[in-house]
Amino acid sequence: MIVSNVSLSGCAEVNSALCAGAGEGHLGGGSYRTTLTPTGNLVVAVCLGFIGTFGLLNNLLVLVLFCRYKMLRSPINLLLINISISDLLVCVLGTPFSFAASTQGRWLIGEVGCVWYGFANSLFGIVSLISLAVLSYERYSTMMTPTEADSSNYCKISLGITLSWVYSLIWTMPPLFGWSSYGPEGPGTTCSVDWSAKTANNVSYIICLFVFCLIVPFLVIVFCYGKLLCAIRQVSGINASMSRKREQRVLFMVVIMVICYLLCWLPYGVMALLATFGPPGLVTPEASIIPSVLAKTSTVINPVIYVFMNKQFYRCFQALLRCETPRRGSSIKSSSKVATKAMRGVAVAGPRRTDDFLYMVASLGQPATTIPQLGPSYEPTMDITRPPSSDINKPVVVSLVTHFDG
Repeated sequence: MIVSNVSLSGCAEVNSALCAGAGEGHLGGGSYRTTLTPTGNLVVAVCLGFIGTFGLLNNLLVLVLFCRYKMLRSPINLLLINISISDLLVCVLGTPFSFAASTQGRWLIGEVGCVWYGFANSLFGIVSLISLAVLSYERYSTMMTPTEADSSNYCKISLGITLSWVYSLIWTMPPLFGWSSYGPEGPGTTCSVDWSAKTANNVSYIICLFVFCLIVPFLVIVFCYGKLLCAIRQVSGINASMSRKREQRVLFMVVIMVICYLLCWLPYGVMALLATFGPPGLVTPEASIIPSVLAKTSTVINPVIYVFMNKQFYRCFQALLRCETPRRGSSIKSSSKVATKAMRGVAVAGPRRTDDFLYMVASLGQPATTIPQLGPSYEPTMDITRPPSSDINKPVVVSLVTHFDG
């Protein structure tokens, strides 16, 4: 993960005695002391305890819902599960060690454990980031490809999931083989990439990591969701009364996604660049712990934004609490077929341009086996009961069902 780090030499200006002790402990493979005060350690421990507990519960709940309800087992939801698994692994294999170190005021599992911690948390963090970018691209490609939604096509999604893990391994393994390194960060209660070394070897790795693991996923997310929002605005122009609420809902979701992404990860990038290119001592150990804690909050935020604000998952969650069977909507696959046939029929008499656009809009639906009931005003509707002569110049009314609605 992108996290600011103050090396042992850099922190000497803050507290030479503590840094000397930390250097002896780190080099010797033993424990080393934190540079935070007892109160500071307590605050960090409370924050990490909160993040670890709620991140674990949220992501476990996502997996329970996915395993229990077959209606959730669609290709697009596999990407959400991949995000939850990577966040869950952070909560299980990362947060407890930094929490224990904060409560004790020292790193507890030695140099080898520090390297393992830095590698594992970097791996899972980048998997989560790349999965968010793949998810946004999948939504974008579904919008741009005017084809029938196929709820059984897992090949593309499986490829995206595999890509997220392979891509993450490509960028997290080099420090194990000499391109930069993993070591203690900030006050000494966590470990990550060494951001403060000024060598060409280390600086080149940090620049690449910053660009390809933070900036590129962010640009993909902004581009894909921006295109999706533009498409929804066009639909609003065709039928404003039907699409205005959905446009506002998607705009709200996109803004929340982007803000939370920047809130969790941008401080890492800024602190990393300051520690790498700034003068020694610019990033203090106390300041460097803040980006680390903020990044871990993504394990709590991601399930809320991408899963529990998804109506399909939320209805299953309600059903789980009430021990009921979740309400099922119509099959998106069958709905897609009906919409496609109807629009092809209109194409014979109606304007070609309108039909082509509505055909594309129909493909915006979530490629899931089922979708929840959205109420009468949100059901995909097409008036095919009137004579052809009365509807010859009217566009087909198609409700926009995006992935945000589950």
